Amino acid sequence: MAEAHQAVAFQFTITPEGIDLQLSHQALQQVYLSGLRSWKKRISRLKNNFITGVYPASPSSWLFVVIAILATMYTRSDPSMGLIAKIQEHLPVSQSMSLQCQTVVSAVLFSTLLWLSLIFTMRLCLKQLLSYHKWMFEQRNKMSTTTKVWMALVRIFSGRQPLLYSYQGSLPNLPVPAIKDTVKRYLDSVRPLMSTAEFERMTTLAKEFEGGFGNKLNWYLKLKALWASNYVSDWWEEYIYLRGRGPIMVNSNYYGMDFVYVTPTPIQAARAGNALHAFLLYRRKLNKEDIKPSYIPGTFIPLCSAQCERLFNTTRIPGEETDAVVHWQDSDYVAVHHRGRYFRLWLYQAGRLLSPREIEHQIQRILDDPSPPSPGEEKLGALTAGDRVPWAQARKEFFSSGVNKRSLDCIERAAFFVTLSDDEHVIMGDDPTPCLDRYAKALLHGKCYDRWFDKSFSLVVFKNGRHGLNAEHSWADAPVVAHMWEYVLATDCFQLGYNEEGHCKGDVNPSLSQPQRLSWDIPSLRTQSLSVAQALADDVDFHVITLRDFGKGRIKKLRVSPDAFIQIALQLAYYRDRGMFSLTYEASMTRLFREGRTETVRSCTSESCAFVKAFEGGESLDVCHRLFRMACDKHQNLYRMAMTGAGIDRHLFCLYVVSKYLGEESPFLKEVLSDPWRLSTSQTPFQQVELFDMVNHPEYITCGGGFGPVADDGYGVSYSIIGENIINFHISCKHSCPQTDSHKFGALIKKSLTDLDQMLSAEQKAARNEQNTGGNSTQAKKDL
Repeated sequence: MAEAHQAVAFQFTITPEGIDLQLSHQALQQVYLSGLRSWKKRISRLKNNFITGVYPASPSSWLFVVIAILATMYTRSDPSMGLIAKIQEHLPVSQSMSLQCQTVVSAVLFSTLLWLSLIFTMRLCLKQLLSYHKWMFEQRNKMSTTTKVWMALVRIFSGRQPLLYSYQGSLPNLPVPAIKDTVKRYLDSVRPLMSTAEFERMTTLAKEFEGGFGNKLNWYLKLKALWASNYVSDWWEEYIYLRGRGPIMVNSNYYGMDFVYVTPTPIQAARAGNALHAFLLYRRKLNKEDIKPSYIPGTFIPLCSAQCERLFNTTRIPGEETDAVVHWQDSDYVAVHHRGRYFRLWLYQAGRLLSPREIEHQIQRILDDPSPPSPGEEKLGALTAGDRVPWAQARKEFFSSGVNKRSLDCIERAAFFVTLSDDEHVIMGDDPTPCLDRYAKALLHGKCYDRWFDKSFSLVVFKNGRHGLNAEHSWADAPVVAHMWEYVLATDCFQLGYNEEGHCKGDVNPSLSQPQRLSWDIPSLRTQSLSVAQALADDVDFHVITLRDFGKGRIKKLRVSPDAFIQIALQLAYYRDRGMFSLTYEASMTRLFREGRTETVRSCTSESCAFVKAFEGGESLDVCHRLFRMACDKHQNLYRMAMTGAGIDRHLFCLYVVSKYLGEESPFLKEVLSDPWRLSTSQTPFQQVELFDMVNHPEYITCGGGFGPVADDGYGVSYSIIGENIINFHISCKHSCPQTDSHKFGALIKKSLTDLDQMLSAEQKAARNEQNTGGNSTQAKKDL
């Protein structure tokens, strides 16, 4: 228990002579330095809040305004038109202050008010400018004059060197669409999925809702939109994520993969040391707001960064009716799981972040610890993998006081969670697919008890040095976690690196205390959580495809949007698999708006169905090509509408929530929200290409990530487009459904991509031949 004694600042003993007080100067020094670090962070946070608060102006601009006003007064002119004199009349000053000094103070106060008014005006102008979205529907080479003027104004009002949260106060609020527009778009989306009779019945329900109850519900939403910064996000987090009573493992959590074709070091502790250090470097940049704001790729249009606030030091807390997401301002340690035991690993000493080599040394101490798990400890993490109600009840009964509460608090207040796994995942051979499939399942659910699925994210480090990420979904969406993960991967390999033996670089401080083993007293804990989670994990069928010779570059040469191309390919693959079409979910973002999260793009459209039927029916190349272009144009338009607040599903969801609050049923809304998403898709964007060298080091690239199936009889498909030549697919479904097979569906996706490529290539070749023939005919006429 040496580590416990080192954490005590003083000890005292009661003797007949009195109290013998013994102070530990080393411990007191640690307390002082820890407090100093905390105050530095508070001051830094205060400074950043001030800088962000005056953006798009800068603090130095205040001095410029003050000097300008004083200089103008020096020329005996009054730029305030009498306001400075009014301020001077009401200025509570002592008689010792001279008249000239009073005038200067009044001028400074006026200058400050003028400066604040200018900031408010600039921010209001920027907010109005960012509310303009017509630019998104224009072709880049055919930009209107209005859009060109708008772009120039945005650049002028955007200021310089923004911090991470500088744009938050200038982002527009998500608009509430008109009922008639949403209903029209919904009916258009379900038309290819219904028979004539079904569609007529749904049209009748929709028109009744539009003409009556719907307008009342929409009025409440407009009222909320005036009051709240986002009329969707808080209800989306609560009702879609936190009120779900089923397991979050597989059903909600998602994962991110390591490099596929290279492992920087085979030493588990070393890989963990670099990764943990890189995570804390990212958190430091996050706290200082040194991370650049996210923008729409290829533009300077900012995206909301609010989700970054809960990236670290965040945990989902179970409740019997609803869960809660709790965030702490800071945490100096991580919680570590190894062979059924839990540890607290301090990452700071004397206010200094431990070096990668020091963290590796501490991790190795945990790996070398031979102590067995205490009773009930080994499979404790299964509580977070099973149903939420049993976990909430167990938490109340066993973890509300004493040593169990202290240990649970230690896990929940940690910066994040780390799993040191004894499993190995080696990606080898010409066909790495089977290895990737096992690797994906290991990251998605593991053993069901060796993760803490409630933490904002968990780092999983395998025995051979490969690692990955598992993230909880309620607090943020995948792009936020992916941005951090890209930074960690790049920093690990290209900045920190390893020595020739595969260890982290640097020296070890011999005075580091041992990692603290957490204690538990839960011998009587019995739960069905593990059996529930294990059955769910065993039912997941996963397949990962990585295409290294077919990517964005090839698709762009075909003059097609890469995302639209892939979505049409998925429709073709699903039709070949099931012989029918299904309601399709594609995740889009609404981060153009304040506190925006996601919106649904209904990718199965009348246009895409018409193309698939024509293509499978053997129609001519011209017909198929024309229908394909129409389907792609429709998909791109739907995606842009979803991004600009004109989607379908979030609006209908919020209308449904209001109807529940009012205690009134809507047959239309009830039927809309009961439709299953049998094909759920999402693209994980690769955001920081500049951190990687895909030309000289193409092996140092992640394989993206994935998620579990949304419907019991459907597929979950995550795909990432990396660089010009790589596309990765992560396909999930359930073994219990005889109609789904991830490997079969993966093969159909590859065939569909190839078929579409051949079709468009043939069309381009025919167009070139026609041009050449036309050119030769013209030349022959000239010769005559």
